[in-house]
Amino acid sequence: MDWTNVTTGDLIEALREVDWSSPPRPIAEFFSRFTIPRSYSKWNSRLKCNLYYYRTNYFIMIVFILGVGFIRKPLSIVAAILTALSIAFLNDSFAGTVGEKVTRTVRQFSPHLAAKMRPPLMPVIRGRPSSKRTVHICGRPRWVFVLLFSAVSFILWFVSCGLLSVLWAFAIGLLVTLIHASFRTPNLKARLNTFREEFRAVWRNYSDL
Repeated sequence: MDWTNVTTGDLIEALREVDWSSPPRPIAEFFSRFTIPRSYSKWNSRLKCNLYYYRTNYFIMIVFILGVGFIRKPLSIVAAILTALSIAFLNDSFAGTVGEKVTRTVRQFSPHLAAKMRPPLMPVIRGRPSSKRTVHICGRPRWVFVLLFSAVSFILWFVSCGLLSVLWAFAIGLLVTLIHASFRTPNLKARLNTFREEFRAVWRNYSDL
């Protein structure tokens, strides 16, 4: 796939819809080969490819940097976890999986309450949903939990006096991610095998249009 033709919006949408449970790439592969991109187009294509292919590694790395920066502040660690969850809830697969597991757990104690936590049914027109499916968590739209977790984490950052520190830690995490994605040479596996099949799976619905 030519990543030059993939827009930033397409990449964000793919990261939002891709399977969240994919394991991180091996450390030896993650730090194996680095080269300087020869042109802006090469850098742009490499950046998008690596951000998608090593997405799990980058997420873990950013969370680790945040955790190391606040290892002596318990409230900041909780805030970092809530911030990571609010970001993870933006992924369709993660949000759906969490909602399903919580509903199953509640069903063991209260089937009536679990029935209320089911997502609402969407009307179907000519065999297809009338609009794009809205992701629900425990019967509520996803954005409710994203806003809730973000608000609580912001309050904890403010109370722990670590808001400025987390901005620095987060900026460092993003900078390290940008540097790695810019100079990590995509290997043959990244270009031809795994990521291509995953990307096709994400965009498989577009083939029917």
